Amino acid sequence: MPLDLYYHPVSPYCRSVLLTARAVGVDLNLKKIDLFNKEQLKPEFVAVNPQHTVPTLVDGDLTLWESRVICTYLVNKYGKDDSLYPKDPKARAKVDAILHFDIGTLAARWAQLIQPIKSGKAKKPCQEHVDKLHEALEWLDGFLKGVKFAAGTDHVTVADLVLVANVSSYQAAGFIVEHYVNINSWIAKCKQAMDGYEELNGEGVKSFGDFVKSMIKDE
Repeated sequence: MPLDLYYHPVSPYCRSVLLTARAVGVDLNLKKIDLFNKEQLKPEFVAVNPQHTVPTLVDGDLTLWESRVICTYLVNKYGKDDSLYPKDPKARAKVDAILHFDIGTLAARWAQLIQPIKSGKAKKPCQEHVDKLHEALEWLDGFLKGVKFAAGTDHVTVADLVLVANVSSYQAAGFIVEHYVNINSWIAKCKQAMDGYEELNGEGVKSFGDFVKSMIKDE
């Protein structure tokens, strides 16, 4: 029986779940939530997820709504082996480190930058917030130097499936500049290595970039 996924394709967090589900061969019953028309606030969705966020996954009697937890859950339960999420403690720690960097640093700094614009309190990003995001991207570019994939492996792991949805979105929005050589090279590798990359991430990335650019106004 397919798992229910409440999602919106513009959300990078939802796209990371789509990529992970494809990687482990799980069928998803997709239920699109129109964030722009605030469908996430409808009582029937709040009853599923009181935090009213996407992605939200329902697998029988289990409901999850944090994207990185959803991705690791899918890999743990449905993965054919441990290549996407290693069981070896040291190898898994490297994957977890990237996942924590993604949520605690990259995504947090992006939210700090974009939230004032989304709320209408600002017309363009605060320079301090832009600098903070670029500081994190410089760190990421350094992490990716001399490695093929994000956790230092020669193959895709769940760290890449999660991270690429976010970072490719920042790229589409104009925040991944050419001098991030390692980031740009890694994104290109992910495009080649991930099953369904363009189908599951490409269109949403473009929509994300267009949306962000439409919100930022020159004063």
